[in-house]
Amino acid sequence: MSGRSPTAVRLFWTFVAGSTVAFWYGPPALAATGAASLAILLHRLDRPRRFRTFVRRVSQRHAETLALRRRQECFVDAYGNTIEDGWLREREYFIERTLLPQIETRGFAEDAETRYEVMAEIVERVARRYALPDDDGSPEDGIAYERFCARLLQESGWRARPTQASGDQGCDVIAERDGLRLVVQCKRYGRPVGNAAVQEIAAAALHWSADWAAVVSNAGFTPAARKLAGTTGVLLLHHDDLPDLATQLPREGRRLLPVGGR
Repeated sequence: MSGRSPTAVRLFWTFVAGSTVAFWYGPPALAATGAASLAILLHRLDRPRRFRTFVRRVSQRHAETLALRRRQECFVDAYGNTIEDGWLREREYFIERTLLPQIETRGFAEDAETRYEVMAEIVERVARRYALPDDDGSPEDGIAYERFCARLLQESGWRARPTQASGDQGCDVIAERDGLRLVVQCKRYGRPVGNAAVQEIAAAALHWSADWAAVVSNAGFTPAARKLAGTTGVLLLHHDDLPDLATQLPREGRRLLPVGGR
């Protein structure tokens, strides 16, 4: 019976046990067997609802983060199109790394294999419904955006200053705190930032002897940029991440790597 579903197995053994007992106790035992079988069937029929409820419960624990990431990873391009590619990757990441492990521990692995779209729909709904504070209204001008990012760092305890427009070696903001130096390149774009920005800030980190390097953008990052950032140790951030950045940096010190090296 290894190929049968758990529900079929339970029904089979309920029938076997009930038939055996009914041999001695007659109709009352048959009625009890029927009631037990009905309960098993109802539990099975209710399984999709319980699956959705569990997915919703887990997603709601992370509702604020999901809503924030959705806002960070969606933007309107120069043609007025809403681009959600980054958010769709983030949503998939959440499902695979957060939802699925918990689903499997609760015995819903069978459901997850065939109901990915249901999970994605629930995560999307949770992210959309969470009420975030109004958007910060970050400036559209590039220089003003650099000053805006520097101010966010200053307000969270960094000694931050914009660099000069020329001779900055790809660094727009230098920030220091607790003995650590952070160099930042700021990109106020209408499209995802590519890996050129990652290359530039990684080189700037070497020039400025920085412990950390980051590219900050309002519009998310391309897969190539994310891949190179993972290799070099460059942080890819939305400006919403800056106020809490100090608490998220590991304390072991410099982890930056030369571009293309390990």
